[in-house]
Amino acid sequence: MTNNERRPQDPQKAGPIALTANDDEFFRIALSSILTRHLGIQEVIETGSFDEALEKLAERTDVFLALFDLQMPGLESAMSLRVVRENFPEIRVVVVSSSQHRQDIIAALHAGVHGYVPKSLGPADLARALGLILQGTIFVPTSLAVLTSDAENASDMRPTAFSTEKGAPPLTPRQQQVLELLVEGRSNKEIARTLKLGEGTVKIHMAALFRNLGVANRAAAAVVGARLLSGHGSPQG
Repeated sequence: MTNNERRPQDPQKAGPIALTANDDEFFRIALSSILTRHLGIQEVIETGSFDEALEKLAERTDVFLALFDLQMPGLESAMSLRVVRENFPEIRVVVVSSSQHRQDIIAALHAGVHGYVPKSLGPADLARALGLILQGTIFVPTSLAVLTSDAENASDMRPTAFSTEKGAPPLTPRQQQVLELLVEGRSNKEIARTLKLGEGTVKIHMAALFRNLGVANRAAAAVVGARLLSGHGSPQG
C-alpha cells in the first residue's frame, strides 16, 4: 500500500493510532496519557524529531492522527508540515506548540494542518481541543481565530529558500540538501547515509521535490535542480 492509498481509520473499528513528534519527553508522556485516556486512542507512537516522525509515518499505514511541536529538531518551520500533508493526506495533522505567534499559526494553516493547539492549555482543554479536531473542526486559539485576511497574504511568512516554479512552495532547507545530493548523482541510500536519515524519510522528501519542481522522475529533477542550484532561475525560465 502506498502512502496515497491509505484508508481513513475508523476509531470504532480499527483502534486508532496516533503519533506525537516532540523532543520534550515529559510532554510526550503527558500528551500520550491525554490521547489514550480521554480520546480513546489505542496506541501512541512517540518520536523526538521531525525526521524520526517522517520515518515512522512511512513505516506505519495505520496512523490517523499526528501531532507536531514547532520547536523540535528537523522542523525548520510550520511550512515543513506541508510534506506530511502531501504524503499522508488521510492523516489529521495538528500543531501542539508553545508558540502563539500569529505568523506561526498562519504558516501552519497555510501548510494545511487541521488545528493549532497551544501547549499552555490545561489537560482538560487540550483534550477538548483535540476532540474537536477529530470531529472535523479546524481548531485555532480563540484570540487568533480570525485569520482569513492574514492567511491570504501569508506568502511572505514562508521559510527562506530559493523558489521553484511559479505558484509552488519553496523548498525547505532539508529538501535543498536532498536536491544537492541528487544533482551529484547520489542514490537514496547514499543520501540517507550522508544526511543520517532513514531511506523512507529520503523517499518522502524526494516525492515532495518532484511535486515542487514539477517533474516525474529523478533524471528530470536532477536537470531542473542543477539549473536552480546554479542560479539560473525557475524551471519555467
